[in-house]
Amino acid sequence: MSRAIRLGMVERGHPDAPVTRQCHLLGLARSSVSYKPVPASEADLTVMRLIDEQYLRTPYYGSWRMAVALSRAGHLRWTPPIGQGWA
Repeated sequence: MSRAIRLGMVERGHPDAPVTRQCHLLGLARSSVSYKPVPASEADLTVMRLIDEQYLRTPYYGSWRMAVALSRAGHLRWTPPIGQGWA
């Protein structure tokens, strides 16, 4: 039985079986019943696109150099942790 079907079987407010028990019996995490997905913001989508473009140009950059490159290009407002210099 698929996860979506099992999620649909959970009845909130059931008098004899609380949600936690129903989730246990169905093999679901209780948090998955109450989770409401939030769509990505336009700003997040823009940063993800910029990261993808930079990665295609320089796939050997790690996260540090990627952040530095995007920051120097004016796409991110990022500063290295205290005591760390620019790469």
